[in-house]
Amino acid sequence: MASILNIEDLSYHYRNSPDPVFADLNLRMEDGEFIAVVGGSGVGKSTLLRCVAGLTTASHGSITLDVEEDDTRRSRSVVFQDGRLMPWRRLRSNVAYGLTGLKLTAEEKRNRVDEVLKLTRLDELAERWPHQLSGGQVQRGGIARALAVQPHLLLMDEPFSAVDAITRQHLQDQLLAIWEQTRKAVMFITHDIEEAVYLADRVVVLSGSPANIVLDKRIDLSRPRHRGTDGLQKIAQEIANAL
Repeated sequence: MASILNIEDLSYHYRNSPDPVFADLNLRMEDGEFIAVVGGSGVGKSTLLRCVAGLTTASHGSITLDVEEDDTRRSRSVVFQDGRLMPWRRLRSNVAYGLTGLKLTAEEKRNRVDEVLKLTRLDELAERWPHQLSGGQVQRGGIARALAVQPHLLLMDEPFSAVDAITRQHLQDQLLAIWEQTRKAVMFITHDIEEAVYLADRVVVLSGSPANIVLDKRIDLSRPRHRGTDGLQKIAQEIANAL
């Protein structure tokens, strides 16, 4: 499988701080791979994702995204913690907003939006305003908007942390169903170790000060996986011990 992302010797300092958040970090990611990044607060998980997204500039090192340039799609897109739907736009318009600037006809844009709304099971809610949606529906709207640009790499920054436990499990299962259909490369940031093991092909553990990767664990569990099984719990404990 071809590599899609290569991070080499990456370091990041916050402004006016002499100490790096993480230093000399190296990570390689394959196309179609689902990687979860876990670690305690302050180790730079979200900062790492923002560096990969191009929203933050690293202090040192390189990030190489090996994808074919195409003006009808984007190389990467981000799903944030809160969905970030614009309250003055209906759901359909929110999803379509990410297509701004891409070389697509009006019909192609409509088709893209219809496709991802159906994929995220939001097609019957397309004309609703954000305040008419549940928390889980708002998050799915954020995922739909990110998928509409057909990214090579989908970056997800604790996307389910703000919803209740039952909704979180539903969203996890829906994300896996979407991933099975699209086989996008996914980098998923989470504090929840069991969530990471349930979702990912690999779990990368950040720890230390400055932080670095202390464990890169391939999850050799067949899919579909089941929460609470001995195999899943054993791997989760191994990861917890590395923190």
